[in-house]
Amino acid sequence: MSEQYFSADFFAAQSRFQKATGEARIECLPIATKGPNGESLSIDIAWIGPRSPRSALIHSSGLHGVEGFAGSAVQLQLLDHPPVLPPDTALVLVHILNPFGMSWLRRVNSNNVDLNRNCLEGQEYQGAPEAYGALDSLLNPKSAPSNDHFVLRAIWPILRFGMSALKQAIAGGQYDYPNGLFFGGKQLQQEMTEYRRFLATALTSVERVIAIDVHTGLGKRAEDTLLVDARHYEARRRQFGDRVRPLNPERGPAYRVRGDLQWMINGVFSRADVSFVGQEFGTYSPIQVVGALRQENRWHHYGDGTLDHPTKRHLREMFCPDDPHWRNAVLTRGRDLISQAMTLLTQTGSDLTDS
Repeated sequence: MSEQYFSADFFAAQSRFQKATGEARIECLPIATKGPNGESLSIDIAWIGPRSPRSALIHSSGLHGVEGFAGSAVQLQLLDHPPVLPPDTALVLVHILNPFGMSWLRRVNSNNVDLNRNCLEGQEYQGAPEAYGALDSLLNPKSAPSNDHFVLRAIWPILRFGMSALKQAIAGGQYDYPNGLFFGGKQLQQEMTEYRRFLATALTSVERVIAIDVHTGLGKRAEDTLLVDARHYEARRRQFGDRVRPLNPERGPAYRVRGDLQWMINGVFSRADVSFVGQEFGTYSPIQVVGALRQENRWHHYGDGTLDHPTKRHLREMFCPDDPHWRNAVLTRGRDLISQAMTLLTQTGSDLTDS
C-alpha cells in the first residue's frame, strides 16, 4: 500500500498532487528560489468545499522540506478517497510549505532558515540559548563532512546538560548563527509571508479551524505523537486522546519552540476557535537525526551542496525511512487523524475551545 503514495522526489509529489486534485480548486503560491535543475517552485493548495466556510480543516505538509514525503503521501491518499464534508466545511490541503527544502533534500529553506522557528510576529529575530553557543563548534563545524565521531563526542554534552535540557537548547530555535542548525532567520521568509497572506484572505469567514501539520523525526518509530502548545494540552487531549503530548522536553519527545507555525495560525485566526496539532512520526533516535542534519549542513555550506552525495540520501532516510511498515503506519495514522478531525468539526463550536 505504501509505495502507491510515497513519491520519489518533490517534483513527482507535486505532479501527483496537482493531478489528484480532480474537481478541487487548486492555488499555487510561487516561491522565488529554484530547484536543483533550475525548476520553478511553488506551494500548492487544494481546496474542497464551499468558498466561504464556517469551519475548515487545514492539513499541511513539508514545512521542514525533507520531512514532506510523509505528509504528501497522506494527502495523496486522502485525495484518492476524499471524505464527505460536513455542511459549511472546507478541507484545505497545503502541499509542501518548503518546496526548496524537499527538492534539495534539506530541512530548511534557501536561506538556511527553519520555517518552524521563523514566525516571530511582534518579536525580535535575535538570541540563542547559552548552551547552543557553547556547542556551536560541535553542532556546526566549518568544514566539509567527515567521520569525526559525532556520536561519541555528543556523550559529554548529554552528561553535562542532561538530555531534556540539551534538546531544548539545541532545537528550540536560535537566531544568532545563520549557518547553524535550527536557525530561525532574521525576518519572516517568503514561504511564510505567502502562506499567511493566503490564509488571511481566503478564510475570512471561518469560525472554527482544526489545523494538522505533519512532521517526521521525533518519537517512537512508526508511531505518531500529536504535539501541542503546553497551554492547550488538556483541551487537545480531550479532543484527540492519549497521543497528545505538550511541547515540553520534560514531558515528551519534543521541546518548546519559538516562532512556530502554530503561533502564526493562532494569530491569523484570532477570532476563531482554533485547534492546532503537529502530527509527528518517529523515525530514528534523536542523536542519529541530529548527526544526519549536521553532516548535510556541512555539505551544503562547506562542500558542493549537490544532491548526489551520501549526506543527502542519509538525511532522507532519517526523515522518511525506506521501510514498508513505517510507511503504512504513516498512511493509516494520518488517515485516522483526519477522520477524527472531521468528526470534531461536526460538533458544536464550543467543543473546539480550550475551556
